[in-house]
Amino acid sequence: MVSLTEENYLKALLSLSNEKGEVSVNELSKHLNIKMPTANSMMKKLAEKKFVIYVSYKPLKLTEKGKKEAALIIRKHRLTEMFLVEKMGFGWEEVHAIAEQIEHIHSVEFFGKMDELLGFPKFDPHGSPIPDINGKMEWLSYQSLSNCQAGDSVKLAAVVHSSDDFLKFLNTRELKLGTILKIKSVEPFDKSMTVSYGKRNDEVLSGLVCEKLLVSK
Repeated sequence: MVSLTEENYLKALLSLSNEKGEVSVNELSKHLNIKMPTANSMMKKLAEKKFVIYVSYKPLKLTEKGKKEAALIIRKHRLTEMFLVEKMGFGWEEVHAIAEQIEHIHSVEFFGKMDELLGFPKFDPHGSPIPDINGKMEWLSYQSLSNCQAGDSVKLAAVVHSSDDFLKFLNTRELKLGTILKIKSVEPFDKSMTVSYGKRNDEVLSGLVCEKLLVSK
């Protein structure tokens, strides 16, 4: 059985993986706020369990076994977030910390029933894909709002780096998934955008906010 700490490492490795599927030990240690010797020690343990390819002074890489294990942890987390929002009435800004605790429950049946009660959702409350029971995820080709142009009309499909504070900010602006945004202008200097949606006209979103919003046309 994989320990809670090992699960956190695996989840971090998958989320940090670049296009080559690699992560540096330095990057991992910074992400988890731990010292590099501690991270190296854990990587050796995960390598013994065939979850990680570990070679001193080289980037880390998840094995196929490691990728599946990490994806199944993410599955439990995102299913829990969806259940908390859809069935228990929590706000999307309230669910991350609770899901962090529940994701470590080792019961396939528990999360299978949760999945069934939700109607087998493909995405969580923040628009991120929910892996299936085999660890496979359905990725859609969204683009950042910051890449759109004046005159475009797009739908808010997902948020990235969705901290609680950022989600609370979106709540104050009445921005939620499914919102249709009409881009009225883009400021060349700082990439801020003036948009309209719902009952809001001439709402200004900073360049930083626009980068964190994923949209579809």
